[in-house]
Amino acid sequence: MKTGRLEAFSDGVLAIIITIMVLELKAPEGSGFAALRPVLPVFLTYLLSFVYVGIYWNNHHHLFQAVKLVNGKILWANLNLLFWLSFFPFVTGWMGKNHFEANPTALYGAVLLMAAIAFRIVIYCVVQNEGEASSIGRVYSTDKRMNLSLFLYTLGMAVSFIFPIISLLIYLGVALMWIVPDPRIEKALKD
Repeated sequence: MKTGRLEAFSDGVLAIIITIMVLELKAPEGSGFAALRPVLPVFLTYLLSFVYVGIYWNNHHHLFQAVKLVNGKILWANLNLLFWLSFFPFVTGWMGKNHFEANPTALYGAVLLMAAIAFRIVIYCVVQNEGEASSIGRVYSTDKRMNLSLFLYTLGMAVSFIFPIISLLIYLGVALMWIVPDPRIEKALKD
């Protein structure tokens, strides 16, 4: 099977996720800038989550530009990824409304961790289908950034019970690591 339907469905789901997240932003009472202060945590959480959804969309798009064909395993692995990404609006809203308290921040990290694991499963299924000698197989045979991300999400979850703000900085740091899509895929596409 070609990748077009998988990509179109994934794009639609990610667009819906972003739409649901923005609906959590409620206009404050009052017209002064001081009225924005109470909604700042909600906005900052939305901003971080928007960046994460953008990162997943970007890396997903790059990955499937290099994939020749998909099979049932890849389709289910992709649905697993979309399942975890679909929790972003919930954890984004909960963490923002509760001003980065420990439990919401830990759950936010857990969803980030599960989405990262799910993306790794997608990559595993793609490499299994395309072969380890394929361009995708060569790109992802050594991916230290992915392993570091999983470690940092786990660390962020643990730290959130002591210093939730440090957890947010860890989550932001991981996002910054992934903000630029993997240039190895573009190079593999050119080769």
